[in-house]
Amino acid sequence: MAKQNIYDNPIFFDGYKKLREKEKNANNIFEKPALFSLLPNLSGKRVLDLGCGFGEHCMYYIAQGADAVVGIDISEKMLQAAREENNHPNITYINMPMEDISQIDDKFDVAVSSLAFHYVEDFANVVKNIYEKLNDNGVLLFSQENPLCTCHSGGDRWTRDENGEKKYLNLADYGVEGERESVWFVDNVKKYHRTFSTIINTLIDTGFVIEKMIEPLPTKEILRNMPEFKDLYHKPDFLLVKVRK
Repeated sequence: MAKQNIYDNPIFFDGYKKLREKEKNANNIFEKPALFSLLPNLSGKRVLDLGCGFGEHCMYYIAQGADAVVGIDISEKMLQAAREENNHPNITYINMPMEDISQIDDKFDVAVSSLAFHYVEDFANVVKNIYEKLNDNGVLLFSQENPLCTCHSGGDRWTRDENGEKKYLNLADYGVEGERESVWFVDNVKKYHRTFSTIINTLIDTGFVIEKMIEPLPTKEILRNMPEFKDLYHKPDFLLVKVRK
């Protein structure tokens, strides 16, 4: 079955690139610091970046002492930008869906995935393949859209007061797992909803030990400067998980 490659859609790609170039985006403020906080010592390690995008993270892992980084992404447009903007002799970029990583010969000490797993239909198989690619005691850490976000299947996400302020989240179909379609820069962006228990039990059943979970929330300082992020107290945008083989 063909894997979704929405990032090679030129309209989506341009919209996404502009969003990531804004300094005050949720990725930079919440997701990236939380993800990097979960990293083990990378000195001398081999790192696999699943859904590496523009390759900034790959460069960061090299700067943190990694011996070698392999970044894979399904989007050739993303990898073209990565090779131009984040090139390094110890980074290898491969155009490949993460479902196909069993084709890579190498083994790794650390596997990282930033905001890509919610695009994967067969999560259990991807987790199994990652487990097999990790050395003993190897670490997987990943971020994804929070299941409170991925369950959304249409309509307004929020109930608002008479001034349009968000009062609370409208939650429905949380227990109905599977494909969701959303509009994000373009129509028909496919994501996959899984409950917290499915995500965690899939990792445990594969053989991983859960070490830490984070759902990033705004600090008082962030709220002083960017009050628009107060809605994260109703619904965190991200879920981050660190596990060990």
